[in-house]
This record gives sequence, C-alpha cells and structure tokens, in this order.
Amino acid sequence: MQAEFDTVAACIRHHARNQPTHPALQDEHAQLSYAQLDALMDRVAATLQRAGVRQGDVVAICALNSVRMGALFLGALRAGVVVAPMAPSSSPEALASMLGDAQPRLVFVDAAAPALVQAAAQLPCVALEPGAPGQGWDDWLAPAGSQPQPVAVQPGDAFNIIYSSGTTGVPKGIVQSHGMRWAHVRRGAQYGYGPDGRTLLSTPLYSNTTLVIFFPTLAYGGTVVLMRKFGALAYLQLAAQLRITHTMLVPVQYQRLMALAQFGDFDLSALTQKFCTSAPFHAALKAEVLARMPGRLTELYGMTEGGGTCILDAHLHPDKLHTVGHPAPGHDIRLIDEDGREVAPGETGEVVGHSPSMMNGYHGQSDKTREVEWFDAAGKRFIRTGDVGRFDADGFLTLLDRRKDMIISGGFNIYPSDLEAQLREHPAVADVAVVGVPSEQWGETPVAFVVLRAGGATSADELRDWFNQRVGKTQRLADLRFTPELPRSAIGKVLKRELREAFAAQN
Repeated sequence: MQAEFDTVAACIRHHARNQPTHPALQDEHAQLSYAQLDALMDRVAATLQRAGVRQGDVVAICALNSVRMGALFLGALRAGVVVAPMAPSSSPEALASMLGDAQPRLVFVDAAAPALVQAAAQLPCVALEPGAPGQGWDDWLAPAGSQPQPVAVQPGDAFNIIYSSGTTGVPKGIVQSHGMRWAHVRRGAQYGYGPDGRTLLSTPLYSNTTLVIFFPTLAYGGTVVLMRKFGALAYLQLAAQLRITHTMLVPVQYQRLMALAQFGDFDLSALTQKFCTSAPFHAALKAEVLARMPGRLTELYGMTEGGGTCILDAHLHPDKLHTVGHPAPGHDIRLIDEDGREVAPGETGEVVGHSPSMMNGYHGQSDKTREVEWFDAAGKRFIRTGDVGRFDADGFLTLLDRRKDMIISGGFNIYPSDLEAQLREHPAVADVAVVGVPSEQWGETPVAFVVLRAGGATSADELRDWFNQRVGKTQRLADLRFTPELPRSAIGKVLKRELREAFAAQN
C-alpha cells in the first residue's frame, strides 16, 4: 500500500482475485467474502450508472451498520459516486438540512431512519431492509454479473461528504477526497493490518471515527466485523469469540467496558491494536485500559476536516498519558493566538494543522471553509481545530479545552478540563462535564454536571464544597448538579451546548 495513490475499490478487486474466499465483511446476519463483496460492488456501481447517477454525483445513506450498507458505500465509490452517510438519529430538521446541502440523486435508508421519510419526500428512496421506505433493495439492484463502466478516479476527486455538527447542532458537509482517504490507508501500514487481521467496529459508518479504520482494514485484505449497536457485554463476547485483532472505540465505550463486572471473564489475547479518538481520553482511563486489555493502545487526535493528526502510542509512553501525543510524520502542527500569530514555545494557543490528509472544504459553504483556514507567512494552508493546547519540551501536545468552551470569569481564563480532572479525583464521581453559564457579577461562571458511581454517597453541596476547597478562587463552582448521564453524540462527544441549555431552562 505504499503506492503514491490508488483506490480502496481497486484494493478490494485485487484481494478478490488473490483471496476470493477470505471473509471481508461480516455482521450478525450476513457475511461476504472478498469475491462476493467485489461482485456486489460491481452490481451497485452498474445499477447507479443505469439510474443515471454519474461520476461526481452524490448519494446519501441513512442507516445503521450492516454488511449491505458497507457494500453499498464501496460500490458507489467504484462508480466514482460521492457518498454522504447520515445519522438515522438526526432530527427531521437536521436531515432536511443535510439533504438540501448534499443534493443526492438517491437516498438509501434502513428501518432505523423513519424520520427521513418527511425530510426526503421529494427524493427517490431505496430500502436497505424490510420496513424501510422506498423501492426494495432486491428490486433496485441490477442482476448478478452486471458490470459497471470503468471510471478514472483522481486524488482530488470527492470521496465522501461527512456531516459533522460537532456540538453546535448546525450540520456542515466535510468533503474528503480520494487522496485524503488513501493517506489514511498508507498510514495504516504501521498498525499490522493484513489478511490475518480482524477488526471489530461498533461505532457507526456515518462517522469518520469508524471510516479511518474500516477502509484500511479492507485495503490490506483483513476482515471487518460490524456491530449494529454497541453494548459492552455483546462487544466482549464478539471480540473473544472471533479472536479480534484490531478495534476502534471511543472513550465512553472503553469506560463502559472497564466498568463491566464480567470484563475479566473474556479472552481478549488476540487483540494486537486498539485505537481511540473523537473525544477526550482521560489519563486515568488510558492507564486502566493499558493495564487490563491486551495489545497496543493508540490515541489519534485530529478533526474530520483533516489538517493534522497527533498520535499517542500510549503503550510506549506511559508517562505521557495526559497528552494526545506528538504530530504524525509529515504533519505540521502549530499553535496560534487570538490574532492569528504563532505563539512562542511553551505557550498556549489554538491548534492548527497541515498534512497530506485535508478536506477539500465544506460542501457549498465556502465562507465556513475560509473561517477554519489559516495560512502561514509562506502561504501554507492549515486547518484550525478550535482546540486550545500547549506543547511540552518533548514535543507532546496537551489539550486544555475547546476554545469556545473556555470560560472567561472576571477576566480570567478557566479551562473546564482542569476542573473536570479535579472532580474525577473524588471517589464518588463516574463522569463529569463543566460548562460556563452567564453571571451578572463575573460575566461567566462554571457549573458542573456530575454522574455518580453506583453507590456513590455524597450530596451535591458536599461535593461542590469538597471541590471548591481544592481550587483557586476563580475556579470555584457556582453550582453542581447530579445527572443520570451526560448527553453525548453518536461517537461519544459530550454535548455541552445541551447542558448549558438545560441549565438556562431550569433557572
């Protein structure tokens, strides 16, 4: 996979010829060998072309993980068609916004996406399974043996549009190129992918978190096992039964695995490589995962927009678990101040990055694209992350917080992550998020939302007093509230906007 450029679809064709019976995709109901996957991709590509969907056109997929969804995604790529995967859990309004932005020629849905019916009323739908709206999959799909017209794909051609609202709730379509995806494949050479690899994925295929592992596994001839929905016990059962070697989990999933009483009952000795990304991965949890789960642990810090990635091989740097690692080879990560000037070594600033894997831009939103771009004095293009961080003397990056989540109280900058780390020291605290809320006296003031451990014995007032005695005056909490769980996105990011809104509604 060291070619300067190739396509994932071409890699699958190669494996179909050289290991035709080797399993490629698997879920709880179905399995496809490489020969079967390759043939189904041809049928999908041919059917799209028959329907008048041309190279560069967009199709949308709103569905949960399945072998059929994966094969559809890959088949569309073989036809040079751009895929826009969307979350079935999206509100009708968000779906309408995404569909209006993507302007897909076809929309593929499963039974998990009933809200899409209203949003996509004027678009032709294809049902991936019974109970979903639109033309049935078997009726839509061209006959076995159908062959598509070949297309020539260039590195700059659009591969997919990933809709990432972050925590703002406003969908933005991130256009990623074939060249960007190929850079992810090439990076995978160091992680032991190959025909003997078996990757278990429980995060959704509409998330870049999943795709950065999904495509390299297949490009190197391994097997991808898809879970429709994550459950800690079901995950461990599959990982042990199938002798899983690679996996991607977000921090809250690692947290749930570690908390499971039966965790030690499962043989996970086949695990060689674990990944984590998409949300803050706290040092104590990293240490617990290293101690209890076999295999290497690699944290990937970056954005769906690309720009730059930091990599922490936690198993090699147990003294750096509070960081997100150092810049990946060929990635240029810098820090800038509020005026867009680079900060001095050791100072704090916004993280910006440049790399071979950068988005083309936000689909149809050139103004939004310009907002996240930063250019150095030589005109080199960087992507702004919105994260605030600091490099240590060894070149490891410590993240302090999201710039927009930073609390300015009485003129002092307060980083919620510092307060959250202190609260996690209390034995009764299982999870926590700190947000800034309006204050007449200070402008903003910090408020904590806490999830207690089972059997945690403390009151909100006692916990707040415990905390306030341990921090500086400017960091003291104005309020602390218990909550059964924190609101999270599909890939585990805490939705702090929702916490601020909930606090405002209660006051």
